[in-house]
Amino acid sequence: MGEILRNGLEEVGGVANLLRAAVRQFFSRPFEGEQIRHQLHELGVRSLSITTITAIFTGMVLALETAYTLAQYGARLLIGKAVALSMVQELGPVLTAIVVAGRVGAGITAEIGTMTVTEQVDAIRALGADPVKKLVMPKIVATLLMVPALTILADFVGILGGLFISVMEFGQSGSYYLRQVITTLSFRDVFTGTGKTPVFALIIALVACYNGLRASGGADGVGRATTRTVVTASISILVSNFFLTKFFFVVL
Repeated sequence: MGEILRNGLEEVGGVANLLRAAVRQFFSRPFEGEQIRHQLHELGVRSLSITTITAIFTGMVLALETAYTLAQYGARLLIGKAVALSMVQELGPVLTAIVVAGRVGAGITAEIGTMTVTEQVDAIRALGADPVKKLVMPKIVATLLMVPALTILADFVGILGGLFISVMEFGQSGSYYLRQVITTLSFRDVFTGTGKTPVFALIIALVACYNGLRASGGADGVGRATTRTVVTASISILVSNFFLTKFFFVVL
């Protein structure tokens, strides 16, 4: 147990040092604008399809389950309220973060890990450049920008998925469903959900970059690092979601 605890604290310290170095490099010249734009496309735009598919079917399933459950109490007309609150406060942010951790986190670790085991990272240092500035900082910035944007999109698409099921399966009018959504959601609900996403984005980017830079042992080592990233990031997102939810309920 002592060894596990020590290894865990070492990894937390390593991730914290990586974050500090990335923040310092963000404010140093030259500014890596082109790299950040490239990462915005690679990490954000290329995640649109999987995020949209996940969100729309989540909203549809949520509407079905909610309707059948509420029908037992004669409250089937409240589908819009349940879908909107569930998507915006919890399912949208968490599912989007986990999907991004699986796609983006694994990709970042595989890319940086391959560069590490083939000594390309050492070559960057030999040329007088900082790997954190060239490889890590643009990915962190892009993830911080794109995860909240993808979450907002997922919320919107999930609510539309619930609208589709409400209209086609249960015969509700679209205007009534949307009126429920608009009257139910408040600024507090939206802020509670989207306020978690920067923390999720930092977890994904930092864990992925840290494991990539520590990869060793050739292709097998890169594979292990990629698996470790997905598992660690997913668990960290779920654990942090609990504490963030509790924090927002206390503060707001």
